[in-house]
Amino acid sequence: MLGGLIGLGGAEFRLPLLIAVFALYPHCAIRINLLITLATLATAAVARLGLIHETHVASFTLEIAAMLVSGIAAAWVGTGMLSRIPKDRIMLVIASLLAAVAVLLMIETRFAGSTALGLPPDQILRAAVGLVAGIAVGAISSLLGVAGGEFIIPILIFIFGADIKTAGTASVLISIPIVIAGVARHVLTGHFRSRSMLGFLVLPMSIGSICGAMIGGYVSAWAPSDVLRAVLAVILLLSAFKLWRKSDEH
Repeated sequence: MLGGLIGLGGAEFRLPLLIAVFALYPHCAIRINLLITLATLATAAVARLGLIHETHVASFTLEIAAMLVSGIAAAWVGTGMLSRIPKDRIMLVIASLLAAVAVLLMIETRFAGSTALGLPPDQILRAAVGLVAGIAVGAISSLLGVAGGEFIIPILIFIFGADIKTAGTASVLISIPIVIAGVARHVLTGHFRSRSMLGFLVLPMSIGSICGAMIGGYVSAWAPSDVLRAVLAVILLLSAFKLWRKSDEH
């Protein structure tokens, strides 16, 4: 519901719960989060891609393609490197990235509609920026188990000059292959073999996430978006601080 209220999949709020409430090992929590994210994202795609003809996605084909190529590569490599990161360090990485998402939510609230950083219509420059942005999104996806929409949408709006509806739809087009790449790498390395984990945690939480995102999406039509973003940013900051403290305990 929290994710649906502000147009995200909720993975940012789910990860701290998987670690703090369900007591999962951080690396396992990230992998589980990525799998649930894929289920939630696939459901969102049905609605989003049905509206693709109402957007200007075709005008940003180059930027989307650049972010896709580098994002998939970064997610594949990042997923493979995840298990090599020590527990105390991965907790610090998670805390830092959650704090970064919180800051982004505040920036979006403050500068909504701004295109001050918009790039000129130089295809080489825009492709290069798209490649760099894709690497960042792919790395974040593999380290948090998220779709990366909280980073993709601001990039498309503030840097490439897309409108919010186009950015939201393009975000789904970019996110799905990146998340699939991460999930596929985890499957190949045998990290989703536990049937009890899949049946008693992933499945019910996926169903809950899908229902919650739909409910949050409907409620958001009557809720003040700026206030919501500020409140949820504070929640993420508190979660980041809690995880940072938890890493110190180890």
